[in-house]
Amino acid sequence: MTRAHRSGRRTRWVAAAAVTALGAGTVRARRRLAALPVLDPAGPYGAPRPPLPGWHLITAPGVAADEATVRAAARHAAREGLGVVDLIPARLDAESALGLLRLLDPAAHRTDRCAPGQGAGHALLVSDDVHRRAGLGTAVPPRSTADLLRLVRTLKEYAPDATGWAIAPGLTVPPPDPARHAEELRARGLPPGLLSAARLAGLALLVKCLVSEPRWGAAATALYWLQPAVVLGPARRPRPAGLARHTASRPLRALSGALRTLATPAADTPDAVGDETRRAAYTAELAAGTDRFFEPRRPDCPWCSAPEPAVRLRTPDLLQGKPGRFTLEECRHCGHIFQNPRLTRDGLDFYYRDFYEGLGGDGAALVLGRMSGTYRARAEMLRPFTTPRAWLDVGTAAAHFCNAARTVWPDTRFDGLDMGEGVHEAARRGWIDTAYQGQFPDLADRLAGRYDTVSMHHYLEHTRDPFAELDAAVKVLAPGGHLLIELPDPRSRAGRLLGRYWLPWFQPQHQHLMPSRNLEQALTARGFTILAEQHGAAHQPNGDFLGAVALAANGLAPDPDAPWSTVPATPARRAARSAVQAMAVPCYAAALALDALRTVVARATDGGNAYRLLARKELG
Repeated sequence: MTRAHRSGRRTRWVAAAAVTALGAGTVRARRRLAALPVLDPAGPYGAPRPPLPGWHLITAPGVAADEATVRAAARHAAREGLGVVDLIPARLDAESALGLLRLLDPAAHRTDRCAPGQGAGHALLVSDDVHRRAGLGTAVPPRSTADLLRLVRTLKEYAPDATGWAIAPGLTVPPPDPARHAEELRARGLPPGLLSAARLAGLALLVKCLVSEPRWGAAATALYWLQPAVVLGPARRPRPAGLARHTASRPLRALSGALRTLATPAADTPDAVGDETRRAAYTAELAAGTDRFFEPRRPDCPWCSAPEPAVRLRTPDLLQGKPGRFTLEECRHCGHIFQNPRLTRDGLDFYYRDFYEGLGGDGAALVLGRMSGTYRARAEMLRPFTTPRAWLDVGTAAAHFCNAARTVWPDTRFDGLDMGEGVHEAARRGWIDTAYQGQFPDLADRLAGRYDTVSMHHYLEHTRDPFAELDAAVKVLAPGGHLLIELPDPRSRAGRLLGRYWLPWFQPQHQHLMPSRNLEQALTARGFTILAEQHGAAHQPNGDFLGAVALAANGLAPDPDAPWSTVPATPARRAARSAVQAMAVPCYAAALALDALRTVVARATDGGNAYRLLARKELG
């Protein structure tokens, strides 16, 4: 077979895949649209009545809702048991409607307690209870669509299974402002540059298919071009104004919109204005260098004290791009992998800053909010052995696990412990019953014997002294109680294949990565009996190849607008980062496919990138 024939065959397969993906996306969008209820302002109640008490209507500037619409929304909320209703204009423009349907699955998101809040960004009806708990009484009214998009994400956290969506024919909204599109994407927790690069890559792919494989290329192009009319046509709602005109000009609109977003610097959008105070603080801190953030290198293994560990890898901070280089070493005797030299407490504070909270809070919440299946699987692991009554989740962060685990164990009291302030926010949301902020070993005596279940999910590897954490768990657990631990598996083949770009190395945050046999021995020595061990079932999807692409792209072109960046944020550096992200789009697509295959193999062979252990504290 000649090279030309092979190239043509590849193009044909790519074009067929594009048709399949576009067709599936169209069907999915129609299904999701059909799941959205449509408010009936007249209702079945005869004469108009005043709005139901106990509700607050919050709108973006320029949005108007008549009384009948508000009454209908309040009736719908009361009937469905909702605390928040996002009102979607029936005349919402086509591209905004399609974008919303890509992100929002009304049926699934209603019951998924961890799903991030998504909405149209125009109007919200909020109950008194949610309004009060979210502290909106003294909040500044939304000044833009982006503000309302951020607000619906917050309110979904306060009403995790009581947030709904409805099409509101009586809602009047201003036309979209293309200049604020990037800001609105960031408000949804999405990266504008990467999405725009993906859109440009998709348009280029359509052109290539159209030229090289006209039959399949024409089918893919036609499906893309006509998608707004097929999804939002006259027989369906919402019914965007100018749908035919928008459909006809869709490729041109997509091209100009993507180019405009790529050309918009992050600092030009109100929600990404550089915090000069934060930048000045990082500049002052970095002026003294990063060497002071490290302890002296130790000559032996912290797990078994064997001498002369070997270097496993050296890497910069590929997660945030903060200055510094980090070394992981491996014990030649027990296989324990640890950071050496280890970060000091000040060093940990520096590298954790703006990751889970602050600047990185939205991104972390978006990732954590997409792991509902993993959270439920962790909780289900206890089902053959016990019915938990009082559960302490150590290293709970914002308590996403506890929030999801309530669907598995609705009668269990879930408490959370973490170093960050987010644990108190989790209590205000109702995701946990009691919040403890501090170091687990420091609080162990105070909590002694209070819990029949303690969990540590991707926590132990972050700690400075894993043995002290296990000793604390012994104190806190009542006799017969259960300890559930999940960790990255340092023996994963992907770790050797991908080197520094294997995401679970997670430098500089991970201090210790221990093989499962080491942890089993440590638990047995503390009076635990191992009840169950999972490897394939604990595998983290998209944690290998997709993570590697993200780390590599970020390492090649770190964000020059980050407040800790040591290089000037010039237009050339911003353009270079956008170019790298654009070139990475096909790699992301390939990585997704590889990770899907990797997950199937991991489940089948019981060998993934993580493992779980469930142990019981014996009565003696």
